[in-house]
Amino acid sequence: MKTYKKPLPAQEERECLERLQQGDQAAREKLIEHNMRLVAHVVKKYQGTGYDTEDLLSVGTIGLIKAVNTFHSDRGRLATYAAKCAENEILMLLRANKKYARDVSLYEPIGVDKDGETVSLVDVIELETADTLDDMILRQEVRELYEAFGQCLKPNEQMVVKLRYGLFGGKEYTQREIAKRMGISRSYVSRIEKRALEKLRAAMD
Repeated sequence: MKTYKKPLPAQEERECLERLQQGDQAAREKLIEHNMRLVAHVVKKYQGTGYDTEDLLSVGTIGLIKAVNTFHSDRGRLATYAAKCAENEILMLLRANKKYARDVSLYEPIGVDKDGETVSLVDVIELETADTLDDMILRQEVRELYEAFGQCLKPNEQMVVKLRYGLFGGKEYTQREIAKRMGISRSYVSRIEKRALEKLRAAMD
C-alpha cells in the first residue's frame, strides 16, 4: 500500500507558498508531495467506477498541481481548494467516458431528500466528499493548534490552557479550580488564559 507524506504544518506551508510566488520550484514540488494524501482521499470516493486507482490518482494529481499553481490566500485553505480541483479533474474524466455514462449518470435522480427535492448521485458524492474533507481539515487544524501550544506558550500558559480546556485527554477545570491548584488568584489565571489564547490565535492565523 502506497504511503504519502503528512500535510505540512501551517507555518511551513505558508513559507512554501511565499517561496512559490517568487518562482521557487522546490517549494512547489514540496507542496504537491505533502498534499498527495488529500488526493488519495478524494480518489476513494470514485473507486468502483471502472477506472484503475492509479489512473484516478494520476488525474487527481493533475488537479492538485493546478491548485498549487493557481492558489491564492483569498481562496481559503490550500487543502480545501486542492481537493476541489482534484475532484473536478476526476469528475471531468468520468463525464467524458461513454462507457461509464451508459452504466450510470452522475446526474440521474436516485431519490428525494427530506424537503422533497430530487437528489442525484453527484449530490451524494459531493456531500460525502465534503464531510471527509471537513474531517481532514479539522484534524490538520487540531495538529496546528498543538504545535502552536508547544512552540508559543510559556510553561504557566501551557498549564492554564491544558487544564482549562482538557487538552491531551485531560479533565476541564474552572479558573477558580486552576487558581487553587497553582496557588495564584483567579483573576491572574484569567489574564494568563487570555494572553495564551491571543498567542494561539496569532499563531493559527
